Amino acid sequence: MLNQIHYQFATAPEANRFLNELKHWSKGQVSAKLYKSSRSVSVSYEIDSSGFDYTISDLDDLAQTYNGEEI
Repeated sequence: MLNQIHYQFATAPEANRFLNELKHWSKGQVSAKLYKSSRSVSVSYEIDSSGFDYTISDLDDLAQTYNGEEI
């Protein structure tokens, strides 16, 4: 199942740093792009149905390092 989540950042550079980090992210296969503005990012990924999926938690932690939050 495909899951999509959106994050808002304080500045455009922080959003771009988050986006660039996801291009080389080793914790999961994700697709990310800017969403509605230069300060928000949309992330899509396939949920791992074999057990508990930590992807959303890892994404939230990464977004927090760039002063981002889920919207």
